[in-house]
Amino acid sequence: MSNDRTIGLLQHALRRVQGTSSDFDLNPDIVLPEGRKLRAAAVLIAIVHIQGEAHVVLTKRASGMKHHPGQIAFPGGKVDDSDDGIVAAALREAHEEIGLPPAQVEVLGALPTHETVTGFVVTPVIGIVRGAFTLTAEPGEVSEIFMVPLTHVTSTENFQVQSRIWQGRKRLYDTVPIGPYYIWGATARMLRNLAEAVQ
Repeated sequence: MSNDRTIGLLQHALRRVQGTSSDFDLNPDIVLPEGRKLRAAAVLIAIVHIQGEAHVVLTKRASGMKHHPGQIAFPGGKVDDSDDGIVAAALREAHEEIGLPPAQVEVLGALPTHETVTGFVVTPVIGIVRGAFTLTAEPGEVSEIFMVPLTHVTSTENFQVQSRIWQGRKRLYDTVPIGPYYIWGATARMLRNLAEAVQ
């Protein structure tokens, strides 16, 4: 898929996508506390082209992380007071976590927010990476950087709903596994929102 075609596809999806999401979407019986305080966060869905095919950059979080250790995630994190908005936070975090220079990212827009079980409201920012780059994992936060084809994570037939016991009850969640990587939870839910808008 060419760069221009990828951009067209993503712009189409950004125009169509609607509605916020949360880790609780598949579990309507869970009652969220009123007045809960959510912290703003941002992630970068970075799209790179490798030999003419669009890929999404993903990370495996370091095992020592406080939130979601060892899980597959987009580069990103909480919005700091010094950040000039959501987009700036996503670009800063991607630079800190995987060494991606902000100047090489052409931001196309953002998906609706996603609320996590850990009390964050996350805005996924979509951007195309331009030019040559070398990604370097920040070892305190990222144990691995890898890429998956955009076509895989924008095909709804590749998603599954699975379950596990969480806080003593069965919890359903989205997954989109590929090869040795088990993409699930918030990351899979955000990708599913994108996949449904692409169709």
